[in-house]
Amino acid sequence: MDARLQRRVQRYGWDLAADSYETLWQAQLAAPQAELLARLAPAHGEHVLDVACGTGLMALQAARAVGPGGHVLGIDISERMVQAAQQRAQARQLTHLHLLRMDAEQLALDAASFDAVLCAFGLMYLPEPERALQEAVRVLRPGGRAGFAVWGERAHCAWAALFPIVDDEVASEVCPLFFRLGQADTLARLCTQAGLTGVQAYRMRATLRYANGEEACQAAFAGGPVALAWARMDAAARERASSRYLQALAPWRSGPRYAVPAEFVIVTGRAPHAG
Repeated sequence: MDARLQRRVQRYGWDLAADSYETLWQAQLAAPQAELLARLAPAHGEHVLDVACGTGLMALQAARAVGPGGHVLGIDISERMVQAAQQRAQARQLTHLHLLRMDAEQLALDAASFDAVLCAFGLMYLPEPERALQEAVRVLRPGGRAGFAVWGERAHCAWAALFPIVDDEVASEVCPLFFRLGQADTLARLCTQAGLTGVQAYRMRATLRYANGEEACQAAFAGGPVALAWARMDAAARERASSRYLQALAPWRSGPRYAVPAEFVIVTGRAPHAG
């Protein structure tokens, strides 16, 4: 897919997913997000950049960690995601948290201006994640920390059946290389190539839990990366896609509930010290 087209697909797809994203995904991603934040350890008074911040789940936590003496900037390509994050920041009176719509692959930010940069589950959607990693390193101060979380191996993420099912209904190519960064040491290697030092990788297993099939389908189709493709399907296509998806998840069904295996990869590193 053309890079410009892929960015448009991501922008408008996540616009559609903004209203339901937190309801459907906050609890599911809480463990890897907490692990990433603990490893990055934002401290009081620091300046932190949250790339692909979505509705602000990580940015809000980082803002509490750095306190009023620090500053957190959250950026996302989706205007509606940014608006949702702004509303949450305002409701919590976090005046040191600011949100902007911005492309992760071309940060309109000064070099060496942040103590820490994080990106939780955003790199997989980018046409050129290598550029985003280079940009993250560029805006880090010497010795600054970076942390990234992505989904792991396709074989360890049972919900991965979603993508071919969607592509059979709508030629979306929404995430053609979605699981590439979670393979083996790919993300750690790319972080090193981008200039980070002391790179460490951590792989963790988790379970995505859904009360019933409807909730599992909503999370996959309406609240995630294929929301734009879902919006383009008619009722018959939605019924076919939902039925096939639940069939793929059948091995992890117990009564009405689903416990779906998943895997995450977390990688951290530091910007080189000056000199």
